[in-house]
Formats: sequence, structure tokens, C-alpha cells
Amino acid sequence: MPVRLTPLMKQRLTRRAYEMIERSLRYFPELKDSAITIGYTRKHLGSATVVYEKGTISRLIIRLKVRKLTYQTIGHELTHLIQGLGRGNLTASRAAVPDKIPSGETQCDIWTLARDRLFCDDPPTYIKMPRIIREHWMDYKESVRELCIAAIDKRLTQRHYIRWLEDELRKLAKRATPHEPKIGQLNLPWVI
Repeated sequence: MPVRLTPLMKQRLTRRAYEMIERSLRYFPELKDSAITIGYTRKHLGSATVVYEKGTISRLIIRLKVRKLTYQTIGHELTHLIQGLGRGNLTASRAAVPDKIPSGETQCDIWTLARDRLFCDDPPTYIKMPRIIREHWMDYKESVRELCIAAIDKRLTQRHYIRWLEDELRKLAKRATPHEPKIGQLNLPWVI
């Protein structure tokens, strides 16, 4: 898939960030035939834009903050592009697509976490979850990902699948306890 960097992103892009973007793109085969412009942002963690010209998709753009970049942020913005592609060209008839990712920020977080474990390196921004899960994300990330996958399955039969997911996350926080680091007395040898 062709990737174009904006001039500002070329100045700011680190090797680490470039490798993260390249690795993330491999998990989005839906974008393989699309040219993607990657820009830089200072204000947010990231943003995504689908540009239409005369009702037809003409450009796919994501903007990323390179400092403290996570796979979660990259995956989230690429998922927004998939959401845009799912809407298709505005001039074409809109047939229902069963695998289409519904629009919305929370939906974007759910589908990003479900896509692959790679995108579980940081807690999502828009899914409502207890603070303990956010604070101990590494202890909960696998369980949260499994719940996101289950929520996508529930969506086929249950209209309020996001509410179900958020209820399950509250239950998860109550029944599981994170691994607390054990802090004990520091043992030092006696020096005589």
C-alpha cells in the first residue's frame, strides 16, 4: 500500500514511529489498495480524515503525534479509515454490508482492540471502563480484548452491545484483582 508522508511528518518521524506504522499497516488488508497520507499533529494523539471529491473517496489521511506514539493510537486511526471506506462512495447505492465497522469512536476502539493483540499496548480512550482497569491495563488487556471480540459477536443479535461490553468491564474490575508490586523491606548486607 502506498504511503505518503507530509513534509512536517518527514521532519518529525523517528525510526521507531515509522516501524510502528509499517507494522500496524500489515494488520489492515482492507487498506492495501489505498494510498494513505500520514501527517503530524500536535494537538491530539491522532486523527483520521476521509476526503471526498464529487462524492468519491479521493484521499485517506491520518495524523499522528509522534511523541509517545502507541500501536493503539495507530490502529484506532487506521480503523477510522476502514469505517470511512465502509461508507463507500457517496454516489453509489448503499447496500448493507454485514462486516462493516459501524461509525463512532467507541466502536472504533472496540474493533481496534479486537483486530490484534498488537493494538492492546495502551488502554483505549473511548470505551467506558473502571479506573482500575486503565491503571492496571497490562493485567487486564487480554480480558478486555476478549470482551471486545465477544461484543462484536453480540452485535449480530443484540442492539445494545456497547452497553453489554461496558457492564462486563465493570464486572471484570470487581472480580479480578490486579497484580500489585510487592513492596517490602529493603535487604542490604551489613557492613562492619
